[in-house]
Amino acid sequence: MNDQETAEAQALRLVTTRFPHALGAILGGSAAQGRATSTSDLDVAILVPDSDSSRREIVRHDGRPVELFLNTVGDLPNFFEWDRARRRGTVLFIYAEGLPLTDPHGHLARAREQARAILAAGPPALTPAEWEHGRYVLTCYLDDLIDTSPADRYEQLSIADHTLREASHLLTAHHSAWTGIGKWLPRRLLSADPERGKSLLDGHQAVAEHAGPVPLATAVKQVLDLLGGPLREGYSHRWHT
Repeated sequence: MNDQETAEAQALRLVTTRFPHALGAILGGSAAQGRATSTSDLDVAILVPDSDSSRREIVRHDGRPVELFLNTVGDLPNFFEWDRARRRGTVLFIYAEGLPLTDPHGHLARAREQARAILAAGPPALTPAEWEHGRYVLTCYLDDLIDTSPADRYEQLSIADHTLREASHLLTAHHSAWTGIGKWLPRRLLSADPERGKSLLDGHQAVAEHAGPVPLATAVKQVLDLLGGPLREGYSHRWHT
């Protein structure tokens, strides 16, 4: 049995033993894509009756950590909208691309159709104010990246991390594509823009391995040029109280 089959079997045992009342369950994340190892955690979305409650739980099963996304059938459409608004679609991707574990009444099949339709429509577009703010923030990170001495490695690495995240956020938004965090950031970024995304990731790696900011700075300038250029003087932002 390979790692994916093992993960699927473990997830199914968890659902049948801990949630016998489940109306549907699906295994997502790296395990569903065949990219998990024997020590990877499992992402499992479970549909429960409306008499239960929607929640997120972390448990350990068969020696593996498992992240559970539990939603009632009635609550799921609202949760999908919340997940879409974050522009990451974490649970949407689990339902759309995961491995079904159980679906006794067809609720899971309908949820998968809904998730796929939402993902196909894409995340919400950034507002003009969000675009301006993003350009300004990324410009600030770019200036700090260039100005920081390679001798200040803690600062340089921190700035490089923030620079990559903000540039990725804006570049995926430019393509009306979904973004991500952690290991999903490079996956979503490369999917949205293979060429510019790789330049950002290679630039970030150059900072980490060689303390060289130039490749990342060059890649960021390309992203900013795509969005209207750097934004410094002239930017204005009202405080919300």
